[in-house]
Amino acid sequence: MRVELDEPKCVASGQCVMASPDVFDQRDEDGVAVVLAETPDDDLLGEVREAVAICPAAAIRLVEE
Repeated sequence: MRVELDEPKCVASGQCVMASPDVFDQRDEDGVAVVLAETPDDDLLGEVREAVAICPAAAIRLVEE
């Protein structure tokens, strides 16, 4: 699985960082999310799925490879 983030859609709510801090962070200057681990370990996929589900801008998605 690969994490994709549509940065222009991100509203900097930080929900993804709270759900999965090992996979997401926020830029200091504007709060927009950044992906720390584009292909997270299997043990983090539950957290990433939660981040996808709670993102208010629907800016995150998981892509099966």
